[in-house]
Amino acid sequence: MKLGLLTSGGDCPGLNAAIRAVVRTANNRFGYETVGIRNGWKGLHDGDIIPLPPKSVAGILARGGTILGTSRFNPVHDADTLAHCLENIALHRLDGIIVIGGDGSLSAAYELSKHGAKIIGVPKTIDNDIAGTDATFGFYTAVQTVTNAIDSLHATAESHHRIMIIETMGRNSGWIAVTAGITGGADLILVPERPFNWEKVCRQLVTRHETKRFSIVVVAEGAKPEDGDIVTMGDLDNFGRPRFGGIGYVVAREIEQRTGISTRVTVLGHVQRSGTPVAEDRLLATTMGVTAVEAASNGQFGNFIALRNGRYETVSLWEMKGKTRFVDDRMYDIAEIFFG
Repeated sequence: MKLGLLTSGGDCPGLNAAIRAVVRTANNRFGYETVGIRNGWKGLHDGDIIPLPPKSVAGILARGGTILGTSRFNPVHDADTLAHCLENIALHRLDGIIVIGGDGSLSAAYELSKHGAKIIGVPKTIDNDIAGTDATFGFYTAVQTVTNAIDSLHATAESHHRIMIIETMGRNSGWIAVTAGITGGADLILVPERPFNWEKVCRQLVTRHETKRFSIVVVAEGAKPEDGDIVTMGDLDNFGRPRFGGIGYVVAREIEQRTGISTRVTVLGHVQRSGTPVAEDRLLATTMGVTAVEAASNGQFGNFIALRNGRYETVSLWEMKGKTRFVDDRMYDIAEIFFG
């Protein structure tokens, strides 16, 4: 069997661990040939394909990013693009493709699979929002990065008697904000799942300021007020989705105007995607990579690898398409105990 491998969408910690696992498992356990498709779906469209022998993945386990490169190219943007990708699968005699990607990439994988492409998906995203799996790799490192930032900002917030706003990633779900907010001791957390009330937010912060004199507020980029809209950057990505960002500044401005308390913003941005993956992400990425090759060997194409109740399973790609895994009420209820 000849397996193609690509990484698509935003980069995240653990991608190289997954690549290493796929290549080593395919070659060492099954004797399969593996080739790398560079720069995501764009590489499949352009025929940018390279050999991936075992020696090519030596020493990459702890590296951030992806040695294959990535892009947000949409392979099903139109009929011609789709047809060209399918032609290249046949031209390069790929018996299957393992796609490591987030919701947009795996949704595209589902569309290609409907047209005959043999695909196994491996879910990755720092947002942890892919429906059908309990966890995605990249998330744990992002949470650690945000937790470290919260820890660092406590000192300056307390010294200057300020409110510090930390804007995290999280388009439609607030997993990073809630998890890092809890572990970092945030005093308020705003997430997409719970539109917030300006008066309630400011009342909580003013009450706290009377005794504590400082506050840490974590805001997911997709959070919005009850009477307002999500803040976007005014343009769309290649999958037709608005690019989010800027809610931290809106929140800071409103809080300072309404309370008179000095408020500052830290937007962590792409630093959340960067750096050395923590142990949890390395293990999750490795196990999912191994399981993906095993699934391909069993002909279980049209599926993605999911972690459910501690077990790794194959789940149909259609189960995640167009869906989001939201923060559950229990998680946010725990966070609220520590507000104020």
